[in-house]
Amino acid sequence: MEKRTLSVGLMLFALFFGAGNLIFPPALGQSAGVLVWQSMLGFFITGVGLPLLGVIALARSGGGLQTLTERVNPLFGVGFAVILYLAIGPFFGIPRTGTVAYEMAVMPFLPESIKGGLPLFLFTVAFFALTYWLALNPSKLVDRIGNILTPLLLIIIGTVLVKAIITPVGKLGQATPEYASSPLIKGFMDGYLTMDTLGALAFGIVVITAVKQPGMKKEQVTKMVIKAGVIAALCLAAVYGILAYLGATSQSLGKSDNGGQILTNVVSQLFGQPGNLLLGLAVALACLTTSVGLVTACGEFANKMFPKLSYKAVILVLSIFSAGVANLGLSQLIKVSVPVLTAIYPIAIVLIILSYFHDAFSGRQEVYIGGIIATALISIADGLKAFGFNLGSIEQFYSYIPLYAEGIGWLLPAIIGAIVGFIIALIRGRIVIFSA
Repeated sequence: MEKRTLSVGLMLFALFFGAGNLIFPPALGQSAGVLVWQSMLGFFITGVGLPLLGVIALARSGGGLQTLTERVNPLFGVGFAVILYLAIGPFFGIPRTGTVAYEMAVMPFLPESIKGGLPLFLFTVAFFALTYWLALNPSKLVDRIGNILTPLLLIIIGTVLVKAIITPVGKLGQATPEYASSPLIKGFMDGYLTMDTLGALAFGIVVITAVKQPGMKKEQVTKMVIKAGVIAALCLAAVYGILAYLGATSQSLGKSDNGGQILTNVVSQLFGQPGNLLLGLAVALACLTTSVGLVTACGEFANKMFPKLSYKAVILVLSIFSAGVANLGLSQLIKVSVPVLTAIYPIAIVLIILSYFHDAFSGRQEVYIGGIIATALISIADGLKAFGFNLGSIEQFYSYIPLYAEGIGWLLPAIIGAIVGFIIALIRGRIVIFSA
């Protein structure tokens, strides 16, 4: 059983550890410089802690994403699930796996004269054709990644760290103004970009299915999911810390457009082209694994929502669409995804946190509605602002909310909204605090 738990934990780590996990910690490190560890503390909350809580929340609820979202409202349950799967799927998450794999496994070996759109196009066509083929029957791949690919990737990254400590590429650099002013909050916001909390809500049911054995009780399943989740979380935290440190010592190599380029430059400095070749291969396989996992999850969700659509047809459309979006390039994908994640990530966080107090307020819908509406009013405004919309008087009014300027102004309204919902449920007599 313990071996099974370890295998599931490594599988979960491999599903999480894809494109965003590789590129954002180095970018954070390079920008945070000497404040890297203060920033990473915030990053660990949204990039490690919340995904772990998300997987456990699904295990405790005994179902998938819609089991949680329908506690708010059936219509919300469908709407938010669709938005979440589109975000982690064909709009951002899936295409990003292809662009990261290209930038780290192919681009470093191309001459400057041909680093244009054609190589990216050809690579993404091949990458997503392979994704489609593997997603047709992903079970064997998932078994192998937990026992082979994940340990290999951890060994490679660990080797890079040891070399970086022995012969560092540079000293910890200076923090940029946004990190210098509030490193913890900035790191917290950067954790959104991994999409791991959203991924946890999608992948959670995969983990629960992998853990569940005939005759196991819900409590036993939850206990095993917690153990597997902790294994995945520890691996994620360790790798994030290593990558952030590498980024923090890389300022002497020059400013890069994204974390993929930072990591490539560091490894090239430490090991030369052979190091980049080995890292590129491992990264490409890790991104492929995540791509297959996301295509599979989105395909199964779409097939469940619309039974008349065949799973094969859905994943074919997903693969073709994702290949097209991937050709926007990594930097552009990151730029476009930030406003969307800013809008929906807080809603996912509040939904997960409320699920842990579900029994305490008798699971009343009013509490979920109050917390989610209050959160959405702020987070959607933040998302529109990130898109470049001028909110005018709304922005001025929101500026009085504590922590709004730092990007987490939704926190206090979420608490107040949940409390108001609780009071309404009490007035309606739907919650009994004292029993005879």
